[in-house]
Amino acid sequence: MAIFAASLFPMLALIGGGVDMGRAYLAQAKLQQACDAGVLAARQRLGAEVAVNNVVPSDVATTGQRFFNLNFANGIYGTENRSFQMTLENDYAISGVASVDVPTTLMRVFGRDRMDVSVTCEGLLNFSNLDVMMVLDTTGSMRHTNAGDTMSRLESVKAVIRNFHTQIEAGKAPNTQIRYGFVPYATNVNVGHLLQDEWVVSNWTYQGREDTGIRIPNEAIGRTFARNWTYVSGNRSDWSTISTYAATWEEASSADQNGRWRCNGSQPSGNVAVTDTENGRPRMEMQRSPLAILTIQQMTRTHNGTRYRTRRNGQVCEVQQQVDTNHVQNYERVTEVPSFDRTLWRYAPISRDVSAWRSEQQGCIEERDTYRIDDYDNVDFSRALDLDIDLVPTAGDPSTQWRPRYPEEIYVRSIKGNGSGDFTTRAVRTTDNYVDSGRWWFSDCPAAAQKLEEMDSDELDGYLDTLRPYGATYHDIGMIWGGRLLSPTGLYAAENGDANGRTRSRHLIWMTDGQTEPYDLAYGAYGIDPLDQRRWDGDSDAEELSSVIENRFGVACEQVKNRNITVWVIAFGTGLTDLMTECAGPGRSFEASNAEELNDAFEAIANAMSELRITG
Repeated sequence: MAIFAASLFPMLALIGGGVDMGRAYLAQAKLQQACDAGVLAARQRLGAEVAVNNVVPSDVATTGQRFFNLNFANGIYGTENRSFQMTLENDYAISGVASVDVPTTLMRVFGRDRMDVSVTCEGLLNFSNLDVMMVLDTTGSMRHTNAGDTMSRLESVKAVIRNFHTQIEAGKAPNTQIRYGFVPYATNVNVGHLLQDEWVVSNWTYQGREDTGIRIPNEAIGRTFARNWTYVSGNRSDWSTISTYAATWEEASSADQNGRWRCNGSQPSGNVAVTDTENGRPRMEMQRSPLAILTIQQMTRTHNGTRYRTRRNGQVCEVQQQVDTNHVQNYERVTEVPSFDRTLWRYAPISRDVSAWRSEQQGCIEERDTYRIDDYDNVDFSRALDLDIDLVPTAGDPSTQWRPRYPEEIYVRSIKGNGSGDFTTRAVRTTDNYVDSGRWWFSDCPAAAQKLEEMDSDELDGYLDTLRPYGATYHDIGMIWGGRLLSPTGLYAAENGDANGRTRSRHLIWMTDGQTEPYDLAYGAYGIDPLDQRRWDGDSDAEELSSVIENRFGVACEQVKNRNITVWVIAFGTGLTDLMTECAGPGRSFEASNAEELNDAFEAIANAMSELRITG
């Protein structure tokens, strides 16, 4: 009996310790789960914007505490003194410490009435291997400012993209690669610098004109001109500077042009008196080429007075004067009847050598072969090569190759400068001058696109500075080339594909500030639509062309998503269409009426791209 009594207390200690340790283990496991849930919820609520503005939402701590409490109820397992504290770390992680007291049962007999249990946890919002292609509407309307904003739409977009980049880079996981690409689009896209030589034709046909070499009489009206000037007497001074002022810088009116210094100041009015005197009787001559009758009158001209001009010397404008004192010259006044000065043009598709396109043009293109689609649910991609975003061109096969844009070649028959006339697909011979709309604002070439690259903030700023608002709105070409530059199985598969077992998350962000807005005179990626008729028959109105462009946009979007690419759509200062919403899919389309809402949209996209992780 004494032996049994002596062994009872060790047995109770062993059994009681096991029971109490089991309860403590259950409490610790549940506490760790609650700690993890709390920091994850808090980090999710904190979002990515904190990396930009260092502002912590006021309800972050409340959110974390609520999720902790839901996962570890007060008093569970008989616990007491529940505690949960969170800290925002320098890398924007949220760390947590949770503790609780677990009362003992049998161990209380041996003087230990509670066990202290604590755990730590940390929640990170970070990004693994990620490719982001931004397809940006940079049309003329992007120079407008939305109500309530202080910057133009385009400048607002640039600022938001800088914030987005900061958010992504702040959450970049170690040993990962995050790349950014850009496709600015308008009537066209500027991608020539990204194409290999064998991907581009060496000869192409443009809707243009050529000189027939024939000159037509100017309806017997004739012309008069002066020739054979000789000095007789008097004095004409050299030009001398009398005053100067600073030149004014004038920005370019279109993307195809450069800015320049201008002299916009005033200058004195001249007071030169001119006296012409006929000398003798006129004589007649026959001109053989071009055939005409010339009437030649010998003349004497006398100048007296001062004339003025303004010349620019670098950034300085110089006002100059020249003085004539009885300055006398002889010359011949010639009247030619008729005047053979009217050129007979042939307007037609004109073929030309384009092998020097890299040095001659900016880099915008015409798309490769396609057809006028009548069933967008069953597109024949063996014919619609423009919509096959993965097809690599075959050298020597023009149907698969791209064609360089040559705006100076374009003349639209038979439309005159005053807007009169009709589109004519047949060749036309005429002395009329038809419009050269390849140089008009709605045919502008946007800023150069960029393939996927890792970029620091300085490199991003340098690229965004190239964006300018010009051109009209053609959504299809932007989506096509955004997909081409992002696809892991197409032109740049060697650069974009998953390598060495490292998978990538691929996202295309497509942003516009307006609806489709085609111009029948515009020279774009499909030539002159009413004349080339590659995607549209030209017989219907511009509204039908808009529908064609939007349907092709939809096809291109589906092709992008078929490459396991997530598409996001943002309508900035405009409304979403059903087609845009369908392109993005549920929860991936946004309307932003101002810069703040645009920033919110990009932040939501950044959060969706990120991965919440527990690190401790």
